[in-house]
Amino acid sequence: MAYVINGSCVSCGACAGECPVGAISEGDGKYVIDAGACIECGACAGVCPVGAPNQE
Repeated sequence: MAYVINGSCVSCGACAGECPVGAISEGDGKYVIDAGACIECGACAGVCPVGAPNQE
């Protein structure tokens, strides 16, 4: 299941830089993950300082 970024996102951008397929972009007030492009690798979750990316 693809990762999603929850409301605890602080828009630091750390996750976007780690995504190997570029599935993460800056959204309105937080970063968002394109579920169709996400390969479920977990790289984003590993670098997030607030634990915002989670699998649904």
